[in-house]
Amino acid sequence: MNSMVWFRGRTDDYDHWGPGWGWDDVRPHFEAVEEQMRPAPLRDPHPLSTALGRVHGGPPTPEVVSSGPFIVNIENGQRRSPVDAFLRGTNVHVLKNCSVRKLMFTEGRVQGVQTGGGEQIKARAGVVLSAGTIGTPQILMQSGLGPAEMLQNAGIAVQRDIPGVGANLHDHPAVAVHHEGRGSGRGLTLGQLPLWVAAPFQWLASGRGPLASNTVEAGGFLAGKDGGAPRFQVHFVPTRIGFGKRAIGLGAGYYADVCLMQPRSRGRMTLGANGVVQIDPGLLSDPDDRVELREGLCALRALLRAAPFGPRSAPEVFPATGDDTVAVDAHIDARLGTAYHPVGTCAIGAVLGHDLAFHGIHGLWLADASVMPRITSANTNAPSIMIGHRAARLITQQLKAQ
Repeated sequence: MNSMVWFRGRTDDYDHWGPGWGWDDVRPHFEAVEEQMRPAPLRDPHPLSTALGRVHGGPPTPEVVSSGPFIVNIENGQRRSPVDAFLRGTNVHVLKNCSVRKLMFTEGRVQGVQTGGGEQIKARAGVVLSAGTIGTPQILMQSGLGPAEMLQNAGIAVQRDIPGVGANLHDHPAVAVHHEGRGSGRGLTLGQLPLWVAAPFQWLASGRGPLASNTVEAGGFLAGKDGGAPRFQVHFVPTRIGFGKRAIGLGAGYYADVCLMQPRSRGRMTLGANGVVQIDPGLLSDPDDRVELREGLCALRALLRAAPFGPRSAPEVFPATGDDTVAVDAHIDARLGTAYHPVGTCAIGAVLGHDLAFHGIHGLWLADASVMPRITSANTNAPSIMIGHRAARLITQQLKAQ
């Protein structure tokens, strides 16, 4: 599940992905994907989301300082997923409620997969792993493909020592502020009771209204205090989100977070004793990331102060402290999170060839966000789908050449 926010990233993001993955290589795949996914501006953004666009002008793009409602893959008030765009109506057979435990291979060639229930599914041409930034390396490790010492400590027989599996884990580190006030954003209030009572019927009748919102309706891209290209992305939610033990509570408000678009820090995903997944995101392990995120939080507050919210403007209620280093660092330490964009644990170049073929195992390809050598400078939704589309073409070419 995701917020359906649609960004390709910056054109220069792909300069770091290696041969065959530059902007001119990936752009045709974005265009082909978008013909099927049909991303479009959110139809009924909240007035606060619309007002945010009047600070820098929209639509927001990571290429320049900008703000406003997002482009989303929503159609008629419902998520339009890759399943809708590419699978429905095809002859693809999907096994439901079935998890993959490990790969089966002999003499360097993949033979198929073994499910969690012990069933073996044979592969005629090969296997494409697309289980995500955590799931894909987990399956590889359970198959004996990964860092040898780690696998031995987890009690797994080593088939191939591949240090890059599970390494290079990174995400967009983020920190948020909360605003609350009567007459501001959406929330559970007596005055908004008619809105929420009517919302299900409005959505069923027209696919519109608050239930057609992706929640993360708007945002922007901000530069630091020295200007230049954007270094921070803002996600804006025109709804009260609690900062205590409960996310949903009484009151109206709005919420915004700021994330660092190109963090230097790297973490790792491993298997511990008995094969238990261990995830170390490594957030802010590079001290420069903390310095930048501190600057990003100040930029976020400046954006919210500049936004022409009018009578819908509400005060910051959390953390409601100043922009001095001590206060900002305390908030980061207490509330640091991510934008839920994990990538990189099976990176092109380290684990895969630039054709997405797995090093040393014939007939095995990977296609998900785990293959990104470096994260894109915005939401990873669209780039992950682009990778799938490009993978289909690359794998077809390789099979035809055999």
